[in-house]
Amino acid sequence: MIEPPTRSATPQRELEPPERHPEAPAPGTGLPSHYERCVACGPSHPTGLRLVSTAGADVSITGEFTVTADHQGAPGLAHGGVLALALDETLGGLSWLLRRPMVTGRLETDYIRPVPVGTTLHLSATCLGFAGRRMYAKAIGRLNSPDGNIALRANAVFVVVPPEHFVKHGTDLTAETVHDYEVNP
Repeated sequence: MIEPPTRSATPQRELEPPERHPEAPAPGTGLPSHYERCVACGPSHPTGLRLVSTAGADVSITGEFTVTADHQGAPGLAHGGVLALALDETLGGLSWLLRRPMVTGRLETDYIRPVPVGTTLHLSATCLGFAGRRMYAKAIGRLNSPDGNIALRANAVFVVVPPEHFVKHGTDLTAETVHDYEVNP
């Protein structure tokens, strides 16, 4: 039985509805990697997920990646942390549509079915709304097709931060170069 979200993942006040930014990518548009070597979406990470995301309607996105032998925990099965990474990346991709830089504040993941190596995991994420600087969102992962069996789901809270957050806490960024990176716009 899946437990309901904890209090911290549920807003204590009514949410402000999300508004898609006027300059957000159009529905159906592929979203670029925010960093070339990101373990989740970067095309240059040698063992990364290489998750590919697409802008959806309203404030939603879809994503997918194929589980490889590099992603296993138990023999032949995706590691739970890798699956949480995929959910986190998909949820974080909502920032492309909102045009606000954000970081993960909380991620609650429910693992429903095993995800074997060779599976293409289809993910979808939706922004539920805002309470101050907090964005509330949910995601789901399905096996081998957008309508496949549900393998995992998540509730998340992201916190809007200034772009300088990445300069202050990153290692390869300087104030001059932070705007050269597409760090969760």
